[in-house]
Amino acid sequence: MSLGQDGPPTRTRMPEGHNPHGAAARRPQPRRTLVTVVGIVVLLIAAIAFANRGHHNAAGTATGSTTTGSTSGGKGAGAAPTAPTGEHPVTGQSGGLPSGFAHTEQGAQSAAANYAVALGGVDMFNAARRHQIVAAVHDPAVVARLQTDLDRAYSGAALKSLGLNNDGTAPGGLTFVSRTVPVGTKVTANAADAMTVEVWCTDLVGLAGQGSTNPVSSAWFTTTEKLVWVGGDWKIESSSQQDGPAPVSGDQRASTADEIAGAVRDYGGFTYAR
Repeated sequence: MSLGQDGPPTRTRMPEGHNPHGAAARRPQPRRTLVTVVGIVVLLIAAIAFANRGHHNAAGTATGSTTTGSTSGGKGAGAAPTAPTGEHPVTGQSGGLPSGFAHTEQGAQSAAANYAVALGGVDMFNAARRHQIVAAVHDPAVVARLQTDLDRAYSGAALKSLGLNNDGTAPGGLTFVSRTVPVGTKVTANAADAMTVEVWCTDLVGLAGQGSTNPVSSAWFTTTEKLVWVGGDWKIESSSQQDGPAPVSGDQRASTADEIAGAVRDYGGFTYAR
């Protein structure tokens, strides 16, 4: 969690566990426990910040018109909500991540989806790489404090609860899996230089390999990202997360640890655009 100079508190997705057995047999969720502990601090600081800050104005001026994802290219307004629509993914990069998103609703949705992927990935457990990611996707006004908070969060008991070594790596013979997959996006607040985007996601988290005590499991959640237009791109000013919506689990056979490890190794991720 971080506070900008005049902005609201910033939260990013922390390590959490998942329930592979359904609601009837919930197991401890160390990643979610971490979020709960950090959340208590967030609420206290947020209350103080809200009482002392005035109305936040996003920096910069509009450099392009704001349009909806269904009308700014692709198949247009008549396209079904689940059909591919809109512009091609961006070609720019910042800190090894996609950048240069359009100054439109569609661009904000694409940025939010890509940022959710980056913040939910294995690289967040490596200190040097985490610092690059956080700096690349957040408003510079909130980065310094957020880096400090995350360094504390991704350490010690949190890593141990996931079965990881102190440096965030997996024990020998095991593969650590942490991958977020956006399913859809929705703009819930729209201004020229500020957008709020919800990203509905599923993810995979756990240790794949023989003898793993924290097997890879999946969960569903929705992350809400408040984005601001800074330096010619969309950046996260603050974010939060809630569980679901979660579909009914299918009846297919669970893959072996080796199959999961191989799939994560062989199947790459995506640059998302609407």
